Amino acid sequence: MFDAPTPAPAVLPDEVSQEIFMNLFTGEAADELFGGDVPPHVRELLQQARQAPAAEQAGLLWTAQACSPQTLAVYYLLAKCHATRRELALAERAARGGLQQAAWQAGLPSDWTLVQPGAADFQALGPARFWLFMLKALVFLRTRSGDGVQARQLLAKLQQLDPSASVGSDVVAALVQSVPPGSGA
Repeated sequence: MFDAPTPAPAVLPDEVSQEIFMNLFTGEAADELFGGDVPPHVRELLQQARQAPAAEQAGLLWTAQACSPQTLAVYYLLAKCHATRRELALAERAARGGLQQAAWQAGLPSDWTLVQPGAADFQALGPARFWLFMLKALVFLRTRSGDGVQARQLLAKLQQLDPSASVGSDVVAALVQSVPPGSGA
């Protein structure tokens, strides 16, 4: 009569959770891309999250964030985990937390609207580049939430700071075009 429900896929499949440790394009270790070394106790929690049932993954990731709020990679994985589950408010909370922490580490203003070109080297691996990735994540999340107004504001800042689209702003720009200009959440 009815098909048995398909089990929910793991939110952190090997390919996703390993992004933190390896740059998918170059194959090189990417801890620096995500803001620096991941402490061993946090790395262990991330491994547990990768191996845990989907229902337990977010809790382990938030535990990792609470244990080491300065570890930027955790914010990326939290945003990715919640976005995959379509838990956009939680994904945005993680992305905004990562943006704030990266701003602090890179010496940037805490208000993203005040960040100007030249405020940091956004092309060098480290917190400033991670900050750009979190800004891009927020463009995506605000777009998926139907907030075209803020998505466009975030995208404009991303394009101003990264005119070569080195973090993939061209991809989210195409997505933003799908949301009516006047829409806002």
